[in-house]
Amino acid sequence: EGDVYIKGISISKNPVEAKRHIGFLPQVPPLHPDLTVEEYLEYCAELRHIPDREVKKAIEAVMIRCGISHFAKRVIHNLSGGYQQRVGIAQAIIHNPELVIFDEPTNGLYPNQIVEIRHLIKEIAEERTVILSTHILPEVQATCDYIRMIEQGNMVFSGTVEEFDNYIQPNTLVVSLGAAPLVADIQELPGVVRVEELGGPRFRIQFSDVKEAMNSIVEASYTRDWQLMELQQEKSSLDTIFAELSKK
Repeated sequence: EGDVYIKGISISKNPVEAKRHIGFLPQVPPLHPDLTVEEYLEYCAELRHIPDREVKKAIEAVMIRCGISHFAKRVIHNLSGGYQQRVGIAQAIIHNPELVIFDEPTNGLYPNQIVEIRHLIKEIAEERTVILSTHILPEVQATCDYIRMIEQGNMVFSGTVEEFDNYIQPNTLVVSLGAAPLVADIQELPGVVRVEELGGPRFRIQFSDVKEAMNSIVEASYTRDWQLMELQQEKSSLDTIFAELSKK
């Protein structure tokens, strides 16, 4: 139970008015593939009740914002997946909503297209509130400032990306040494449980006590001339954190 208010408007009591302030891009963009980009956006502007005298300006502005101005006369089904997604984003913001919801916005795109769409979403988020719904955890880290994680209808985490990254710290350090010692020499240090070679002068070190391990590594590096270049505690991957939170 509960209610959602958009600009003070109850979405349950006044859904039509509240939705005027929302833009939405579903997982499968609601495109009309046989229309040109310009024709489709004219159609979307009409659906959003943009006054006739403002339609041309709104379309020009949203095409510039989404980087599709040079495809205005192109039929949508002739565009790449990445540019079709940009058209989908354009329809979501053509009426200049205060809130935009993107559902799996990079699903099915190539890596370079994913990077471009994420960058576009971050730019849009500088101008308005954006809610990103996704199960791709690296996308959260690359795009979002704040996370709310839901597992089977229950809120299991709410906080900033930084707080999320630091929520669960693994008991491992990454160390780079200019003059790499033997694994056995590192293994014998106080606080060190296990040592894994990562290639070159880098090691992953599992510890029993982080302060003791770090102090012993720094001291050994100085007294034995190991030339310490890097020493940092590893962060858990988002997938690992999600798995841990889901158990709680």
